[in-house]
Amino acid sequence: MLAYNDAYLPNYNYDDYKAWEGEWELIYGVPYAMAPAPNITHQEINSKIMFELMSQLKDCKNCKALPEVDWKIDDETVVRPDSLVVCNLKNQKAYLSKTPKIIFEVLSPSTKSKDRNFKSLLYAQNGVAYYILVEPAGMFAEVYELKNGKYKMQGEFKDEIFTFELDDECSFDFSFKEVFDI
Repeated sequence: MLAYNDAYLPNYNYDDYKAWEGEWELIYGVPYAMAPAPNITHQEINSKIMFELMSQLKDCKNCKALPEVDWKIDDETVVRPDSLVVCNLKNQKAYLSKTPKIIFEVLSPSTKSKDRNFKSLLYAQNGVAYYILVEPAGMFAEVYELKNGKYKMQGEFKDEIFTFELDDECSFDFSFKEVFDI
């Protein structure tokens, strides 16, 4: 039986990533092909997440919601969350280099395991304060908050409101009812 060995994995960087055709993420130098275009329910849910985030953040001068944008963590790690919130965004280039405060991932069968496990660890290691996994099949979201370097589940939400605390000047109530009212 062969043992897994990182030495046999390819190792790419951001310059390689920029040249690729198609949709990719790069995690610790290893490329991951993104799933084909998400289905209609996935897109509709993500659009509603974005609408709710933008509505709630309209009066916050420090924070903004962004849909699918490259977050370059380092030269060997570039991910593209479904939706995110970033604060104090200044001097960004073609990609986001600042750690988001909130990341939403709408789960799909082909990426669910990566989102639940691998990305959860990656986001926690990089200080993302809130990680929300949205399950379209059950029409609910799991909200995780970073505490002492690990995510702690705050609950499952279908039609409840959750208050996000971003900084001293910005907190907001997010209505999951608005997201799942399809």
